[in-house]
Amino acid sequence: MPIIAKGLKGIIANTTSLSDVRGAEGILVYAGYNIDELIGKVSYEEVVHLLWYGELPTAVQLVQLHEELANQRELPQGVLNFILSAPRDANPMDVIRTGVSMLGLYDHEPSGNQNQAELLRANRHRALSITAKVGVIAAYYHRARQGKDLPPIDKNLTEAEHFLYLLNGEMPTKEAAETLDVAYVLHADHGMNASTFSARVTIATLTDLYSAITSAIGTLKGPLHGGANEAVIYMLQEIGDESRVDDWVNNALEQKKKIMGIGHAVYQTLDPRAPHLRTMAITLCERLGETKWIRIAERISLLMKEKKGLNANVDFYSAIVYYALGLPTDMFTPIFSIARTAGWTAHVLEQLSDNNLYRPLSEYVGPVEGKKVIPISQR
Repeated sequence: MPIIAKGLKGIIANTTSLSDVRGAEGILVYAGYNIDELIGKVSYEEVVHLLWYGELPTAVQLVQLHEELANQRELPQGVLNFILSAPRDANPMDVIRTGVSMLGLYDHEPSGNQNQAELLRANRHRALSITAKVGVIAAYYHRARQGKDLPPIDKNLTEAEHFLYLLNGEMPTKEAAETLDVAYVLHADHGMNASTFSARVTIATLTDLYSAITSAIGTLKGPLHGGANEAVIYMLQEIGDESRVDDWVNNALEQKKKIMGIGHAVYQTLDPRAPHLRTMAITLCERLGETKWIRIAERISLLMKEKKGLNANVDFYSAIVYYALGLPTDMFTPIFSIARTAGWTAHVLEQLSDNNLYRPLSEYVGPVEGKKVIPISQR
């Protein structure tokens, strides 16, 4: 008898050498490196190389990757025109999704009649191009919707530095760039999460890489996935003051409302990414002299641990980090998508290396067979 697992929970759909999410232990591993070993020691670009090639880069390889990414940042004029003409009240994730999809229109790399080596080279180039451009699309749209100019591409900056520079129109502080870089590393990959699964399902049909990443972006947008970090800030703002936390949480639990940023679909203990973001959130809030939000968050976290045995997850503290950096709330999920593009593209390349079409079954629970068609005149 086939096993029925709604949402495929607990079902192993494929193998991967990219990341290992050990839910019972609260451990996250990127290609053999515990996330705690990577934080503070490697940059986001080094993690991109790790996910794409299975090893951390040498100094020469890192310089080469920096140059390759920087050289791919310029957007096609058609995509720029779209960004400038997009409604100013559009969801930034919709703009990113459409912008990435449009990039495929300007890809003139041959996609058929290639040997395996040529196809891998072409797809690695596509992965590089999308990874370099997704942050530009996000930042440029934020500028465009405010009626501001679009800063020229700067090839001398890291991915985190470049995004902040484009977003704000000025060079970021070292602290801001380093903080965002750590957030990028923490969000780069996370096993067979919903958006990664979406990307792998899409590319498994042997469609193009742009379609796969577009699928992933659309999946990440949802509030039960990447959109949760935005919901955390709205929750904190609704509570407003530390004195209101207990009543708010109790009322929410009585009404069976979901407390955003609390609990995780896989981790049965503390999300290993959360402590790193919590430390950064506390540091940033204290430096700004505005500790209200972190105090509210810590009280929610404590209550949920006591009442439900649930821990704060990566979204809970990443939201406060981004808020403390002065980033617009509706750009939180786009930042997640920028970082996760490294993982998505790596998974797509891995899927193509040993491809099988995803085709799960479903259990039919509709009316039993035997119904007869009544002529339309008698219905």
